[in-house]
This record gives sequence, structure tokens and C-alpha cells, in this order.
Amino acid sequence: MVAVQWISFTTDYGLDDGFVAACHGVIAQLAPSARIIDVTHLIPPGDIRRGSLVLAQTVPSLPTSVHLAVVDPGVGTKRRPIAIRTNGDHYLVGPDNGLLIPAAEALGGISTAVHLTNSAWFGGTVSATFHGRDIFAPVAARLARGDDLSTAGEAINDLEELGKPHVVRTNSGIVAEVLTVDRFGNVQLAAKADAGTDIAEVNGQPARSGSTFGAVEPGELVVLTDSAGHLAVAVNQGRAAERLNVKPGDRVTLTIGDSGHLG
Repeated sequence: MVAVQWISFTTDYGLDDGFVAACHGVIAQLAPSARIIDVTHLIPPGDIRRGSLVLAQTVPSLPTSVHLAVVDPGVGTKRRPIAIRTNGDHYLVGPDNGLLIPAAEALGGISTAVHLTNSAWFGGTVSATFHGRDIFAPVAARLARGDDLSTAGEAINDLEELGKPHVVRTNSGIVAEVLTVDRFGNVQLAAKADAGTDIAEVNGQPARSGSTFGAVEPGELVVLTDSAGHLAVAVNQGRAAERLNVKPGDRVTLTIGDSGHLG
């Protein structure tokens, strides 16, 4: 197999401890020519859905890579460690808890999935609490240097998936789950960009549809299409999440105006 030059790395490990550095060190020893792109290590602890969204919305912008992702509240339990090869020849490595599936879909779908059972691919000693260092980083490094995925374990086709987020269209608008809130307070919704136009209200507050944050006056609500193709609610020079008092998992109601319609 041909070596992959890049490894992307996404976790909820934070930056206060040495967890990220330990994984970097394992990769450097096994695949010293691999180049690592740190996507983020600030996923909220154990937030699988947030991790899956960040990963899926980032990987299309990255070169052909091994995407190492660890948000793993089930570490040490019966949940399986897995690796996936996509139809676009990317790899994803991490826990079988739904974290990797949206990214695999964003990269053209799954070609092969393997339950990682060959301990020769792991680190010397596997702890019950740090599979990022002891299983996932070594596997990612071996894939990056060109080792054959088929020797890493057993092929599987029953991967765990996350439940679909809530989106319901009505005659008057749409009710959609909040997927993420970014550091600017913008609220990304589960609804795709064709789900609504000519928005008049968001959770009963006056709003307008627009293509940019500056489509409305400072302090006003605007509903726009974000860089991932989702509907998002923003406040020009403000924080929509605080204005609406919402967080990921909450539901937001978009009401269309008299001339509006849903796509």
C-alpha cells in the first residue's frame, strides 16, 4: 500500500495535560515522515456528536489523510476500536461509537471497515484508559506509513451510528436541532441550507434571511447559510446563542414570512 503523508488529529483531550503530546510521540516513532494536522483537542469531554460534526465538516478541506479521532467515553469497555477506509482512499481511526461515520460519508462513503484486533499493530502495553496512545495512534501511524489495513483485524459491516438530529418542516417554518455553537456564538442548525428562505422570526424574535452577517444592522438576528451548508442563526456583532438562550441539542423554530417558502 502507498504511504499517506498526512495524519489529522481530533480529540477531547484538551491542552492542559500530556495526552496529545504522547500520541504525537507514538506517531513520530512509527511514522517519522508523517505530517500531523491538529484539527482540535478542545471538543467538550465525551461529546461524541460535537466531535463527529467538527470532523465531518473539516475533513473535506484536508489532503488525503489518516484521520485519527478520539472522543471515547466508552474507552476500556466492549466498544470496538476500528479503522475505516473510504471510497476516496482516506482512512479514519478511532472508537466505534458513531464518531467517524459522518466524516466517512463526507469523504465518499465506507469502502472497508475493520475491527482492530491484531495486537501487533498496537503499542507495547495497552492501558484500559488511554487507547488514543496505545491503539489508535499506533494504528494511524502504521496506516500512514503504508501498512495493509487488512492485516489489522477483522472486516465488519455493523458500525455504530449516531441518531439523526431533529428537523421537522411545517407550513409555517421549520423546527431544527442546534448542532453546534461556535466561539462567536453563531448557532448552526441541523437543517440544510435549502430548508427555508425569507425567515421572519427565530424563536419568536424578529429576524431576517441574509447571505452575510452584515446583511442586517448590528444587534439584529440573521439566518444564513454557513460554510458547511447548514442554516445558521447569527447576530451581527453579537452572539446568537446568548440572544436565543440555546445550546447544542436544543430546538429552534424558524418562522417564514408571508412571502417565504420552504425548499
